[in-house]
Amino acid sequence: MSVITFICAGQMNSAITFPAFENGHEVRLVGSPLDRDIIDGLRKDNYHITLKRTLHDGIKYYQIEELGEALEGADLILGGVSSFGLDWFCDEILPVIPDGVPLLTVTKGMVDLEDGTLVPYPTIFAQRQPEGKNIDLNAIGGPCTSYELADHDDSHVAFCGKNMETLKKFKAALATDYYHISLSTDVVGVECAVAMKNAYALGVSLAVGLAEKRDGKIGAVHYNSQAALFGQGLKEMIKLLDLIGGGPENIIHGGGDLYVTVFGGRTRKIGTLLGRGLSFDQAMEELAGVTLESIVIATRTARAVRKLAERGIVSIDDFPLLMHVDDIINNGAEVNIPWEKFTTIVE
Repeated sequence: MSVITFICAGQMNSAITFPAFENGHEVRLVGSPLDRDIIDGLRKDNYHITLKRTLHDGIKYYQIEELGEALEGADLILGGVSSFGLDWFCDEILPVIPDGVPLLTVTKGMVDLEDGTLVPYPTIFAQRQPEGKNIDLNAIGGPCTSYELADHDDSHVAFCGKNMETLKKFKAALATDYYHISLSTDVVGVECAVAMKNAYALGVSLAVGLAEKRDGKIGAVHYNSQAALFGQGLKEMIKLLDLIGGGPENIIHGGGDLYVTVFGGRTRKIGTLLGRGLSFDQAMEELAGVTLESIVIATRTARAVRKLAERGIVSIDDFPLLMHVDDIINNGAEVNIPWEKFTTIVE
């Protein structure tokens, strides 16, 4: 049995406590400063108020002030901060990770550098760790919604990191008959693939709102348009993967994640609202308080492509869906899918 400390009590990190606890490990779940109500509720009756599931009786719960106690004797650590908590995690958590204890994060995202290079969050964590510290950093990617994992729906994800032996240790601790885990040392490929899907899930979801607007009925569905946007999204994601040097096999993680994101969640909501005809500002107002990582990723990815285009490395014409999503988000453009730009001639 290992002691596994989960830092941040968001939905995904909390969902992974299910396989961890069921594999016989001691599970400690620590809330971030924003998770106080979650931890208070869990201490009362094990019910997670945002995941809306009851966690296993026997899990130990801690508020952030009790982090030191939760880290004592830990063998493995899982970090569950969202993209918007990245700075907090780097400044407050990385310095107190015990030496020799590996970290696995569920945080999906990437940052665009000044020259247009896209780097995943594990790279940022490595750069931001205190001088002299050498944390064994790893991350999770792939199609997996928190509530379905908690419900034991079969899920296939990838654990990635530089040390294969560490990855095997995490897999041995967390793999179950419903949580299936591939391992990869291609951190850039896995993490960037699953991060960029957020931008394209928003693009595909535009078709949902357009169908509702056309039919005048909420819930109207037209699969042709969604499928066409899904295919274009995959096409552009493959180009981006090649651009950043990620292995092409990682498209299964990004493509799968794109699929599950289109069918539910916050990104589908914003895309649907935009497709119905709301302006970006109106849609954001309607979703006030909702964390929308798709907006951040779409903006960063499009900005990187534009910088690379200025350097003559890529052509903006190869990314018409991404550019349109960016125009909607950052330039106030109306939804007008550039269908003809998706077409090709192959001789």
